[in-house]
Amino acid sequence: MKAIVQDRYGSPDVLALREVSRPEPGEGQVLVRVRAATLNARDWHLMRGDPYLARLGMGLRRPKLRGRGSDFAGEVDTVGPGVTGLHPGEEVFGEADGALADYVCAPAALVVRKPANLSFAQAASLPLAGATALEALRDVGRIRPEQRLLVNGASGGVGTFAVQLGVHLGAEVTAVCSTRNVDLLHSLGAHHVIDYTRHDFTAFHADAAGPGQGQRYDLIFDLVGNRSLTDLRRVLAPTGTLLLSGGGVSRGGSLIGPLGLILKARLAAPLTRRQRLVVFAAHPTGEHLTVLAQLAANGTITPVIDGQYPLAQAAEAMRYLEVEHARGKVVIG
Repeated sequence: MKAIVQDRYGSPDVLALREVSRPEPGEGQVLVRVRAATLNARDWHLMRGDPYLARLGMGLRRPKLRGRGSDFAGEVDTVGPGVTGLHPGEEVFGEADGALADYVCAPAALVVRKPANLSFAQAASLPLAGATALEALRDVGRIRPEQRLLVNGASGGVGTFAVQLGVHLGAEVTAVCSTRNVDLLHSLGAHHVIDYTRHDFTAFHADAAGPGQGQRYDLIFDLVGNRSLTDLRRVLAPTGTLLLSGGGVSRGGSLIGPLGLILKARLAAPLTRRQRLVVFAAHPTGEHLTVLAQLAANGTITPVIDGQYPLAQAAEAMRYLEVEHARGKVVIG
């Protein structure tokens, strides 16, 4: 079978399409014929080995995991020992390392049936980004109806889901994005959209007329990592929650990148009396995927797809993600 593999860190040119052995499902696994996969900021960080400090876990000189991609949708080919409830031929979606390939082995616990009204591309857009947004808002942020939610980095994969899920959960949603994405965020249901090229959402002035100025938020979900803790806490409600979820795609070549903000938050969290500072890392589960499937099937959330590339052009797709800062998801397949 063919797969996208990477032997060293670097630009999208390090991503190569190669013939590799088809995996065999082990205990509790299923082998899926991949029909569509998607790119995430995580893939970019693994490709670049950025920030450098993260290489302590990713691999000092070369990536420990050579295969790229984690989100997929396709058809079950084979089920491993101990797997019940999934059968060959069923259309499914889920999450597993090495999804940019013709076949992927995935834990059965992270594979669910694809709703019939979703395309493979739409279903493959759900797992990592959708589960991150769902866990952040519902489980960790515990957003409640009529609370004020701000999403910084709202036009990306996680952000577009966070806006829609925030609306679904009853929050008053403010989305922060660039000029070209303002209409998109309005179409996804955001109550307020701040164009960061024109207005500073962290500038709190009670009598200011600009969007986002004179506003404090019960929950801030920061997906960019480009503002200081002081800036973010300035517009956080006295008993609000700040969720930091690393950074997206950047220029790269940094030592610590968004980890600097995350480390500062970890140090500051025990010292904040009423405001809650949370460094958030997603832990996807089958329950998350099932909920996302239901919400997508009934139209509550709609995956935003920026473009689609064949597997052989995965490097070009990654270059687009890196340079153009894709809106929503980039699909492979």
